[in-house]
Amino acid sequence: MKRFLINFSYDGSGYKGFQKQNGLSTIQENMEKALKFINNGRDTKLVASGRTDAFVHANNQMAHADIDVNITEEKLKRALNSLLPDDIYVKNTKVVSDDFHARFMVKRKEYVYILNMGEYDPIKRNYEYQYCKKLNIEKMKEAIKYIEGTHDFQNLSSNEIKEKSTIKTIYSAKIKKEKDKLIFTFCGNGFLRYMVRVMVGVLIEVGKDKIDVDDIPLIIDGTYNKNYKKVANPEGLYLNNVEY
Repeated sequence: MKRFLINFSYDGSGYKGFQKQNGLSTIQENMEKALKFINNGRDTKLVASGRTDAFVHANNQMAHADIDVNITEEKLKRALNSLLPDDIYVKNTKVVSDDFHARFMVKRKEYVYILNMGEYDPIKRNYEYQYCKKLNIEKMKEAIKYIEGTHDFQNLSSNEIKEKSTIKTIYSAKIKKEKDKLIFTFCGNGFLRYMVRVMVGVLIEVGKDKIDVDDIPLIIDGTYNKNYKKVANPEGLYLNNVEY
């Protein structure tokens, strides 16, 4: 038996997220179906660096799987791509040690979020958040600085948290403007459920002048007493990179 680390990308538009769910088409279900075929009909679990939600994309998702048949890295890549739908693509596979774990050994992850402030674009509607209004970008750039560092991110994530610790470190958080697009980049040692989308949602409220820049630390520590939690649309979100 060999353990393979699989690097793959996907367009999440047609899926109900990464994780297997009864009766629904997911990334994990399609990957495991292909792995089972390659692995002589044995059920083969795919363990990912983390889950992505419905309609969220990945440029570089990472996962491991144990294969019992004798197959090279290149042949596994080719076999997977011949069996997978066109909106999932394996970039490469690599043999790793038997104790390697794709989720627990992650050192850092990077997420990118794309927001369109310009005209509605039907072609990009599944790949960018079609916000289609102007925002106060300077205020947003000031506010995003407060997100960097080690914090308890419970108040900037889903209300349903199953992780043991809500303390995470964000190494960098940036906003870049390209024509009518805003590109948010977050790099950290881990992310809670909906965390990136809530952070973007709060920054949009700053850009709308609904939340002050100085309110961000109050939101993080739980002393902000107004309703602030907005979850930005999933379509603009990409798991961009995973490092071990």
